[in-house]
Amino acid sequence: MKESIAHYRMIAKIGEGGMGEVYRALDTKLGREVAIKIIPEAFARNADRMMRFTREARVLASLNHPHIAAIYGVEERALVMELVEGPGRRSRRAGKRSTSALTSGPSAWCFTRC
Repeated sequence: MKESIAHYRMIAKIGEGGMGEVYRALDTKLGREVAIKIIPEAFARNADRMMRFTREARVLASLNHPHIAAIYGVEERALVMELVEGPGRRSRRAGKRSTSALTSGPSAWCFTRC
């Protein structure tokens, strides 16, 4: 696990999937916890994938809806977003409870909260 990206200090890994890993992190400038999705290095080396990543981050950042986690920014090969506490999507489907997770699951591009 990378210890930090820009001014975000990683606290714990909270998920992973085909599009990367998601971490709970501390925004050391604003003193708040955030979720950071880091895409794999292999994806970051692919110009087409990075263009898609940037384009989708812009689209998500333009959305404002109570069921979509806010996007705070893009750093290196990471998407910084609102940390949403609650059961994960897989836990909800299985009827299980989780103490903290990004509710959409780390492999999804659209981050929702329910």
